Formats: sequence, structure tokens, C-alpha cells
Amino acid sequence: MKKLIFVWTIILFASLSCGKTGTSGCTPAPIASESATMISYCTANSINYSTHSSGLLYEIVTPGTGNTPSLTSKIYITYTGKLFDGTVFDSQSNPALTGWVLSTLVDGWKVGLPLIKKGGRIKLVVPSSMGYGCAGSGTAIPSNAPLFFDISLIDVQ
Repeated sequence: MKKLIFVWTIILFASLSCGKTGTSGCTPAPIASESATMISYCTANSINYSTHSSGLLYEIVTPGTGNTPSLTSKIYITYTGKLFDGTVFDSQSNPALTGWVLSTLVDGWKVGLPLIKKGGRIKLVVPSSMGYGCAGSGTAIPSNAPLFFDISLIDVQ
């Protein structure tokens, strides 16, 4: 019985410690706290957005006519990723250098790319929690940074 109480005490302590979530020791920004900033970004950049139930904002520029990607699809894309200050943190103009399985990518892409088909193009305004979260990514993407992506879906396999 003492062992069982000890185990439950450890589980409770671990789940409540510091009020922080995730294994990185940081606290993700709630999507609601970024919504106004994301909408302002869309307005300033002439993005005629729709809102997904996840909090993702998107504009389908071209819907495409081919296959729709699923999480198990290998996707070949061209894209540009920007911070809201206009800094390009990543881009790829050669789809042959992509070929990634959608399930391995950030949540914003997992939700956004299935909204178009092969040959389509989409603009995504991604809440930080659906991007790189409170950890950020190296020196290129700060913690809790909402992101913009312009993505063309060249092929779906």
C-alpha cells in the first residue's frame, strides 16, 4: 500500500510541477493570446483568411486538382516561411529536396496542407503552438512565435 501511495504522489507531483508543460520546461502560448496578432498580420499582408477550428488561419490561393495529402503522404513542396517581422527563416524552391511525410511536420502543416490538393497553393498563418512552440527552433525562430508559410503542393505520393 505504501508503494502505491508513493507512486501516486510522484505522478501527482510530476504533473503539477512548476505549472509548465512539455519536456522542454517552457510554457506554450495559448492560441487565443495570439489571435489578434495573427489577424493583424493577415490584414497588413492582404491575406483573405479563413479560420480553421484549430486556430490556424489560412488562405487557399489555388485549390489544386490532384490528390489530397493525408498524414501518411509523402509531399513535395516549394515554400517560404517567415516571421511576422518579414524575416525569412526558411525556404525551398526545389521540390525534389523535400519529399517529407506529412505526419513528421509541424501541426500547422498537418492541418493546412490537407485543405488543398496536388497543384494547389496555400498561405498559412500558424499559431506558435502549431509551429515550434515555446521552444522555438535554434536562433532562427524565437519561442512562442506565430509563423507565416506560403506553400505550393507540387506532388503527393
